[in-house]
Amino acid sequence: MRLRHIEIFQAIRQTGSISAAAQLLHVSQPAVTKVLQHAELQLGFPLFLRVRGKLQPTSEALALESEVEKVTTSLQGVQRLAKSLRHTPEQSVRIGAIPALAQSLLPPSILEWKRSYPDIACELSSDHSRELVQQLLMREIDLALTLNFSGHPGLTTQILANGALVALASKGYWPESESHKALPLADLASTSLIGLSSADPLAAKLDNYLENVSPPPQISICVQTYSLARAMVESGAGITVIDPFTALSASTATVCIRTLTPPLPITLYALTRAHEPPPHMLADLLQIFGTRARELLDLPQVRARNA
Repeated sequence: MRLRHIEIFQAIRQTGSISAAAQLLHVSQPAVTKVLQHAELQLGFPLFLRVRGKLQPTSEALALESEVEKVTTSLQGVQRLAKSLRHTPEQSVRIGAIPALAQSLLPPSILEWKRSYPDIACELSSDHSRELVQQLLMREIDLALTLNFSGHPGLTTQILANGALVALASKGYWPESESHKALPLADLASTSLIGLSSADPLAAKLDNYLENVSPPPQISICVQTYSLARAMVESGAGITVIDPFTALSASTATVCIRTLTPPLPITLYALTRAHEPPPHMLADLLQIFGTRARELLDLPQVRARNA
């Protein structure tokens, strides 16, 4: 099948008729019919049959569909990349961050940076680490902030700050006399935790940290994002172990944060494309990110000392 055949095939599958496919592609109905007939002639079998006035895919068409979808996805990737290549880095900067950082670190850092670069347009987005890596490689963003090490050969990784995971629990979960002290990791034994999805890299790291706790904690509620774990704790659901950026955005009226001993380290990474100098204005921005991140990562310990 040629690319034009695939385009027509997909349009008919989406719309269910020749006329609607023609409208979708902004071409004439005879043009769609001609391309479809040519595709079927080359393939040697029909792709659609007319059933009660509608086009229904044949079994052969259904068998082809998954492979056709792969080609379509690849074409869309080419289009996305071509669009990104038109971007002029000196005129704007595009930054992606995981949700935990987008809510706590990104807003004040960008505001501070914009005082020095008021004329630079700034585009901000939030996504999971895996998607941010793909967006960088597709040139859809210029910088990614994440708590997960990528290791991709096409990316350059810079450490901005180091910190540690914290325990976040509903108010009253711990006795008042204990709430300002570091929580021994052993105290999590047999605890029912609000945990992150096993697909999340931070969840895998936490599992490694907790494997020596006996008996191990049990995940009673599994969530997809750090912010949802925080929201569950705020609602009174119990305890979770998450990054301090997310924990610090919780209401102090409903939750209590405790550092852990021994500490469970995490790292804030900045990712850019390798073999390509990043826009010059990012150097100042990365310094701001690092400074503000270290301030935030110190807050749990400061709160504990002042409690």
